[in-house]
Amino acid sequence: MTFEEYPDREMLMLALADRLTGELRQAIAQHGRATFSVPGGTTPGPVFDLLSAVDLDWDKVSVVLNDERWVPEDSPRSNTRLLRERLLRGRAAAAHLVPLHAPTPEPEDSLDALAEAVEAVLPIDVLLLGMGADMHTASLFPGADLLEQALAPDAPALMALRAEAAGEARITLSARVLRDAMHCHILIIGDEKRAAIERAASLPEIEAPVHTVLRNATIHWAP
Repeated sequence: MTFEEYPDREMLMLALADRLTGELRQAIAQHGRATFSVPGGTTPGPVFDLLSAVDLDWDKVSVVLNDERWVPEDSPRSNTRLLRERLLRGRAAAAHLVPLHAPTPEPEDSLDALAEAVEAVLPIDVLLLGMGADMHTASLFPGADLLEQALAPDAPALMALRAEAAGEARITLSARVLRDAMHCHILIIGDEKRAAIERAASLPEIEAPVHTVLRNATIHWAP
């Protein structure tokens, strides 16, 4: 992995947004389109704000979340809601959102249809991930019910997982899809996350799922 350290969070967000923009432009120039996968949570919000104003051929970009909580889009815990509020506005409103949620009681009820749409835009050109202090990324949580299957080389593109630490049922891109991304970035803030990702590098994937992407990842960290 490559570790990029920034003096403060503002510098990190500016530099990361610029890096992501350049890689998206490159993918569009090479393939006529780009797939951009992003995390939920509040940490990437400033990056999304910057990207939403970037002059880019957003109509050629497919945006897919790394994972989603199985909650309605109007829930404050919805990653899709955050994405619409912070990224898919301004110039970036022209991007195509690949949904990871549907109005069914359980994620398994909609998994096949959602997976078909995701598979149509693979592989990911530009991947931005977050990481929890427990070393999970996307919804690949230590102790999740189907984690071993989700980490397998032949895992389906999209899986429904449940874990005590996750709260709601989740739907997530599998490790195979994350590993196949052309460019991979991990955004982390603070000393606790830095210690966690350094620890993850020496642990097996089943204990530290983020390990699955570290080989080709660029880590962006600020205190």
